[in-house]
Amino acid sequence: MFKNIIAPVQAWLLSRGICVGCGTPLAEGNKKPSSKVKDTDQVTCNKCGRIFIYNPKTNTYRRALLSEV
Repeated sequence: MFKNIIAPVQAWLLSRGICVGCGTPLAEGNKKPSSKVKDTDQVTCNKCGRIFIYNPKTNTYRRALLSEV
């Protein structure tokens, strides 16, 4: 039940380009080309250190999987 409440909020934050952990804009994070996922960037939040995958073609963020880190 708890996951049913949190997941939509996290999806909404990511659609706006905001970190789900600390609320800072991901545009301010450290970007580098992803070595494991083609045509994407790996973004690390400056404040909390969470890692996200940014797709510039669709302009979307998502949480990185452990296999992508």
